[in-house]
Amino acid sequence: MDVPDDQPVFAAELTPHRSLGKQGFRVLLVLSGSICFLYGIFFMVSGAWPIGLFLGFDFLALYIAFRLSYRSGRAREEVIVSRTNLSIRKFTPAGRMVEHRFNPFWARFGVNRHEEFGITSMYVAGEGRTTDVGSFLNPDDRESFAKAFRGALSTVRQRL
Repeated sequence: MDVPDDQPVFAAELTPHRSLGKQGFRVLLVLSGSICFLYGIFFMVSGAWPIGLFLGFDFLALYIAFRLSYRSGRAREEVIVSRTNLSIRKFTPAGRMVEHRFNPFWARFGVNRHEEFGITSMYVAGEGRTTDVGSFLNPDDRESFAKAFRGALSTVRQRL
């Protein structure tokens, strides 16, 4: 089967993993908020009002930390390989996009490995430029992406 030059041979959208979904986030906030509120009222009535105040700050810090985590989870990368182009589009949590384009015949895909942890980083280099790929992925996802991406690059290079 012959694939036209501009048709993608490989396309992947990489997104960071978040182990707690929106429903779990709500449950966590309700439970922790209830506990902080009840203990805060208890300590304020007992005369230890600074403890009640700090429990309120703890809850606020927990809320802010999770909101920032979910905001960073909106980052994503799109990797598209065709016979004529290798495109890596990186989207920030704010929605800004930076695109890196490489010639798939000149691009080199590299990985850095650690004995215990597996792949620690991945990058594409070519034409005097380098960009990292999937820096937010967990080790298992890095392994599967690296295998699929290498396969796509070799497929493109074989079809002369």
